[in-house]
Amino acid sequence: CPVSPAAPLTFTMVQRTRVSKGSSVFWGNASLDGRLSHLLEGLNVTQVLPLEPPDAWARRQQDVATYLHYFRGLVKLFSKERPINYTQRICCHLGCRLFPNGTASSFYEVTLNGTAFLSFHVPNATWERRWPGRHEVATFAVKELMKYPTTTQDLQHFLNTTCVELLRAQSTWTGAQSSRSHTPLVLGLILGTFTLLGMAVGIFLCTGGSC
Repeated sequence: CPVSPAAPLTFTMVQRTRVSKGSSVFWGNASLDGRLSHLLEGLNVTQVLPLEPPDAWARRQQDVATYLHYFRGLVKLFSKERPINYTQRICCHLGCRLFPNGTASSFYEVTLNGTAFLSFHVPNATWERRWPGRHEVATFAVKELMKYPTTTQDLQHFLNTTCVELLRAQSTWTGAQSSRSHTPLVLGLILGTFTLLGMAVGIFLCTGGSC
């Protein structure tokens, strides 16, 4: 179907994590204006579109693999201290949109077991609880995520600047479309796993114990 001239360019990332009996499984993808750009399967990240040169992309791949391995190890550690006999499913959905008039908007939403859990308010770099009613894990996760520049200012910069610059480089509206961007797209995946880490800590500390 033809795309409306008023439709925004969009870059979106979806990252899913399933935690069950101390094990973690990761999968997800990213898309640039409807085209698949990245795939995440286990510890492997694949760049489908050539958005970064091979040497830079190799470093990103290693960074993501290292971080996910670290996350997986922490989940195992926490599960030994406070076993959980049911499966936790966490989904992070983030990205940005660039409109023809030059304005942009960004978003980051998190669900836990299919229910809205947290969201990141990009303009003032703050996390907000979305879980209906009182939820000690959500409250704890917000408190933890607000402690670190990586999950506040760095995430804000990625969504407001890095992500939007990628779209500007691909946009024909600017008159200078580029086939290759050197922006570190996979930084979003790393930030996503850091967010998951904060929630995992909350889940394991608050289940059967006190936050």
